[in-house]
Formats: sequence, structure tokens, C-alpha cells
Amino acid sequence: MALETLRANKLRSSLTILGVVIGITSIVGMTSLLRGFDESLRDSIRALGPNTIFVAKVSGVSLAAGGDFATLFRRPNLTVADAKAIEKLAPSVDIVDAWLGDGGSSAERIYYRGERTTQVGVIGATEQFAEVNFVPVALGRFFTAPEVEHRRRVVVLGYNPYDTLFQKFGIDPIGKKVRVGALEYTVVGVLAQRPSAIGQQDDFVVIPQTTHQVVFGSQSTRGPFGGTVTIVVVPKKTATRDQALLEVEEIMRIRHGLKLDEPDDFDIGTQDAILRVWDRISSGIFLALVVISSIALMVGGIGVMAIMMISVTERTREIGVRKALGARRREVLIQFLAEAAVLTSLGGILGIAIGSGIGAAVHFATDFPISLPWWSFAIGLGFSAAVGIFFGMVPAYRAAGLDPIEALRYE
Repeated sequence: MALETLRANKLRSSLTILGVVIGITSIVGMTSLLRGFDESLRDSIRALGPNTIFVAKVSGVSLAAGGDFATLFRRPNLTVADAKAIEKLAPSVDIVDAWLGDGGSSAERIYYRGERTTQVGVIGATEQFAEVNFVPVALGRFFTAPEVEHRRRVVVLGYNPYDTLFQKFGIDPIGKKVRVGALEYTVVGVLAQRPSAIGQQDDFVVIPQTTHQVVFGSQSTRGPFGGTVTIVVVPKKTATRDQALLEVEEIMRIRHGLKLDEPDDFDIGTQDAILRVWDRISSGIFLALVVISSIALMVGGIGVMAIMMISVTERTREIGVRKALGARRREVLIQFLAEAAVLTSLGGILGIAIGSGIGAAVHFATDFPISLPWWSFAIGLGFSAAVGIFFGMVPAYRAAGLDPIEALRYE
């Protein structure tokens, strides 16, 4: 009967459920993109290793904690000398590397013959980059300590530049000359593809730290934070991460001349800390999504209530006949609630289909990761049905409460 009512009033029913369709579309579409990004980002963070320690001038840890931008910008820049001091003075530390540029302050296009990439990050590192970053070398090798010491112009390609310049043409990149910006480098290796939250995760190349200092400045002082040196520390297998953290913090505080009552003027992060920051960010995004979707669903629900009230008025005589033939209040109530629930559930199904389609279209167009778990469909359908029942309650009660004699005399 509910479906027959929808067929009898196609245009009115379509306009009624439009708000529900928009609300469910936003829930399913944004949830698929957010969850896909969330899962991929967590995979990327976990790939850094549970014990890896990062020291930076400014990071998401300070920004998420509400740190004052002006104060953060005034922090002293980290240096390669800081990394060497940690390597020399921290007994619990096994490997220390300093990354210069880190993609933001030193970005260039990579050229090979007639092909070129988009702007990619040029990172300066030592021969231990792949080891501390847990990225295997897929082709060739990483540059060596002598190549770093003698400032050789050698480069290890991230996966995306390799794919753009060589792989899709079936060319072996090892030994080829590429131009990074205005200078020519020899390709010695290619890094494997990493778990990626977005396609740009592998948009980088790595050159020797000493070469980077010559080309981009002694400490890569260009960039929004005045200096983009990131120190990466891996503890010894016989030491704990907490022990290494304490040693690194103590060394950095001494080097920066901080007193006991002064806070750190640098950030120390771990996998856990980064994940906690992302949890806070993703929770805020999800809450905003729920609020926006709820507004659309509320608008759709009000439309359902209005149409159902009109429907009750139009069918007053029909309700009177039903009640005269023995229909109880409960049965009339269930009839109109069912109509409202079917109306909004249909909107929910359409919203799920459209939201999934939008997520899939974004994925195929941009390679952005998506996730479409079954529970997101269940939530969308459940929300839509709940909206129909909630907003259909008043019209249904009004219909169930009609006096059969007065209803029969209507019109």
C-alpha cells in the first residue's frame, strides 16, 4: 500500500525525499572518502615503524595542541649538527638521519628527455634514509657514504617520478641522467611504492645530504617554517623507545640552552603521537560531517512530515471507512508510519547509491583511496528509516485519532 501511494504521487514523493537523498549521499560519500584516507594514512604511519622517533622544529603535535603560531615560528631551526650530536651522545640510539627539505622547501620538476614530472619534493639525506624510513629499494641501490661525503650528484627516485618518466615507457632508469631543476643527476636507484593516503605520498626524490646543502642552502632555510630539517632516530634493539626519547630530549634541550622550567622549543614525535593527533583531527572532521548531514536529514524529515500531514487531510474519508470497518487506532498508526518509513528508506537507498557512485568516481578520477564498509550502508538506511518514523509520528497519530463518524462526513 505504501509503494502504491508512492506510485500514485511520483513527483510529490520525489520532491519529498530529496532532502533525505542529499543527507544520505553526503554521509555515505564523505564516509567512504574519509575512511579510505584514514586507513591509508594509518598504513603510511605504521610503515614508519613503532620505535622511530622524529624531531622537528614544528609538527602537527604542536599545532594540534593549539600552539601559538607566532611562538612556533620563532623556534630555532634544527641543524645537521643536532643530528650528529644525538648520534654521538645518545647511547640508546642506533641510527640517526637528518632529512633536509622534506619536500616542502625544496621542490623541483624532474626531466628526462622530453618527459617531465609535476613539482616533487627533493629530500636531502644520508645513505641511511631507506633504512630509517623502512622503504625498500625496488631497483638499483641507494647512494653510499662516500657519495654523500663527496657531494655526488646521484639521485634515488620515489615511485611516482619513476613511473612518470620510465616505467610507463618500459625504460630501465638505472644509470640514466635526469635533470632535477637546473642540475643533472645520475639515477642510482628507485624506492618501492609506499602505503599511500594520497597519490602524492611517493612524489619525491632523494639526493645526498651534502649535495642538497650546496644546491638548496646550508640548512634549507626556505619554506613556511624557516627551516625544514627533520631528525629521524631509531633506537637500538636492546634499548626501549622511551629511553631513547629521554636521551634525545635531554640532548636537544642542552643544545638549545633551555632551563628546567622552560618548555621544549622543538617537537618530538612517534608513531603513537602522530596517530593520536590524526585521531583528534579525524574525529573533528567526522563530527562536522554528521552535523552537516543531520541538517540535510532534518530538512528532509520536515518535508516528509508536511507531505504526510497533507496526505492525512486528503485521505480523511478513507481513514473513516477503515475505522468504520473495524480498523483499530494501532493499525491506522502503523499504516501511516509505514508509508513515511518506506518514503524515506527509498531516499536512503538512492542516497547510498549516489554516495557510493561519487566515492567510486573520485577514486577512479584521482586515485584517492576510498572505503565502503557495509556498516556505512546500514547506518545510511537506518538513519533514513528513523527520519521517516520520527517525522511521520505526528501525522500518523493525527490519522489514528480521527473520529470515524466525523471522518466519514468529511467532504
